[in-house]
Amino acid sequence: MRLGNELAVNRLTATIPNGELVTLLGPSGCGKSTTLFLLAGLYKPTEGAVWFDGRNMNQTEPEKREIGMVFQNYSLYPHMTVLENISFPLKMQQLSKKDRLQQVQEISELLHIDHLLDRKPGLLSGGQQQRVAIARALVKRPKLLLLDEPLSNLDARLRIELREEIRLIQQELRITTVLVTHDQEEAMSVSDRVLLLKDGQLQQYCAPQHLYKYPQHRFVAEFIGSPPINLMLVEWDAVALQLNFPNVSDIPLLPNGWSPLPFRTGAFWMGVRAENWLLGAPKEDVWSGVVISVETMGRDTLVKVRFADSIVRAFVPAESSVQSGQRVSLEVQPKHVHWFDLHTGERMGAVT
Repeated sequence: MRLGNELAVNRLTATIPNGELVTLLGPSGCGKSTTLFLLAGLYKPTEGAVWFDGRNMNQTEPEKREIGMVFQNYSLYPHMTVLENISFPLKMQQLSKKDRLQQVQEISELLHIDHLLDRKPGLLSGGQQQRVAIARALVKRPKLLLLDEPLSNLDARLRIELREEIRLIQQELRITTVLVTHDQEEAMSVSDRVLLLKDGQLQQYCAPQHLYKYPQHRFVAEFIGSPPINLMLVEWDAVALQLNFPNVSDIPLLPNGWSPLPFRTGAFWMGVRAENWLLGAPKEDVWSGVVISVETMGRDTLVKVRFADSIVRAFVPAESSVQSGQRVSLEVQPKHVHWFDLHTGERMGAVT
């Protein structure tokens, strides 16, 4: 998909199963909203096709696609009441007043705004306005619900509350939903699958936990997770490995079945999540570093350790007595190490 001379979405192919909530995730300018607008029919693909249930939708206008769409700016009619805003799509479908009132009542109760039906948008809070916008999109029973950063204008607490409600409603109605967000926490908490984009290209498309545990590219590993994954440049000298570790299975941090000759020769990126480090008293022949800070993050304690030329972040138990200035050992089980090619960033080794 080209917007002027820019390639906004590049050969994206993905199937969204019926009844699932799929999140389009990625940094600003990665093609998330463009992809959503292609589904909505607001943009026409310059190449390829958009398919709904085996039907090519390229020439189908937005109003005939049986979709509901919610934008981040609510887009409510200020001169209409909440009831009139929600029922507007039904009025356009020429439903009777009785049927309109019944459907509005049902959907407003589901979204906990039935007591607001007589008010106008200007008298509502941001969270209430967004609920009205969602109700208006759902009242016509669309086959596909499209959400374009619907929570970005809300405060942190309200975002959590409303995203939980959206998920519950989506599961209750079993409506296929596509959500655009730049917030990885939001994506990981509500999605059946996450479609991660960068520069208009698909990076990985899978269940949230699989995305976190088995990133297929260095970019995925860096983008997903808080705090960010620890990435270190590791150089393996095949001769030194052979001399010091005649038994391949004894090589520290080397996943089972990976031979260092000749596969391991050279430089690679090694990634370890903060929760996978084991910190302890200094030991011989084990990596060690000096603690430079200790931060309390709610129930977790995050320490930063200066190791060689890197700063390593690691979670420790809340009752840990580790202090700044203390020297500690750094250990990790091979199954928790992620290896990425130095040049391409691609994951190295099979996912088990």
